[in-house]
Amino acid sequence: MRKDYVLEKYMIISPHNGTNLKSKKSPYAPGNESLTNPSILSLVAKDGMLQRLQDSEDNYVKNWSIRVFESKNPAVSIKAANTYSDKPHYSEPAYGYHYIVVASPKPTDTFSTIDTEQWSNILVVIQDRLRWLYTQKGVTYVSIYANHGKEAGGDTLHPHLHIVTFSTIPPVIEAEAEASHKILNEKGVCALCQTVTAETGGPRQILQTEGFIAFCPWAPSYPYEFWICPKKHTTSFSKITQKEINDLSLILRATLGGLTNGIKNVSFNFVFHLSPEKKNSRQIHWHIEVYPITDAWSGLERGYGIFLNKISPEKAAEKLGASCRKSLANLVGIV
Repeated sequence: MRKDYVLEKYMIISPHNGTNLKSKKSPYAPGNESLTNPSILSLVAKDGMLQRLQDSEDNYVKNWSIRVFESKNPAVSIKAANTYSDKPHYSEPAYGYHYIVVASPKPTDTFSTIDTEQWSNILVVIQDRLRWLYTQKGVTYVSIYANHGKEAGGDTLHPHLHIVTFSTIPPVIEAEAEASHKILNEKGVCALCQTVTAETGGPRQILQTEGFIAFCPWAPSYPYEFWICPKKHTTSFSKITQKEINDLSLILRATLGGLTNGIKNVSFNFVFHLSPEKKNSRQIHWHIEVYPITDAWSGLERGYGIFLNKISPEKAAEKLGASCRKSLANLVGIV
């Protein structure tokens, strides 16, 4: 892991990342379990219950609905070489865990078609893995993200998420936490709680459920970018209840479904912005950010960090809102 000469910006050199996915076979499909590392968790539905199983040597669990295993070509590794170098060429070991969560056994499924019950199971699995990882030595931050589509870095269409840990807090989270802490000290209010209040019922709101709101942010980095936030102040995703997980599953499925119905063949990322679970005074109101990739970045974005969007977040919310409300109505009708 190398650090920029001046900025709090890091890069990881991972020359083999993704190379195992060039096979015509999907390594994440049932029957191809031998193409990945053995699962540490395979959820299997039996007699109306979900069994928690795992692969053993040369014996792979069949009929799974969700599968979790260590990445064969990880971005970080607990076996990373213990080497450091100092400025201006600062580097440190890319130490950590990298897990893949296969979200469905069906290669034809997408994050926009998986049903809400399956989404709830996915979130419970992520929550359990998050709790365990924060008990491990050398884990300071756990990142959770997904890539859908080639333009978003998706290595295969089969829906899956990444869980990657770091020994330091990522710069974006660190900056967000520091800015939130400053506002809290100066104004006595959580910045995102203030944002949720301001956006609820406003022109940038897309959708809301009992406990969550989805809205296009005031100053987005991407056209059609939207965030999903808990309405009440909470800094820990690992502590949300099953009821809240079910509610989050509904709004996630409805908004991702609305996004893909409203913008055909769109690539996107979604990223969990969470507080570090270990003792830390700089906390953030956790939320999920969704980044649709509809236009390539120009020199303005890449070189200066100034983002040029062709559509206002108000217009984006209007289009996404109509599509997401229709998606939600279909889901509620099914339920």
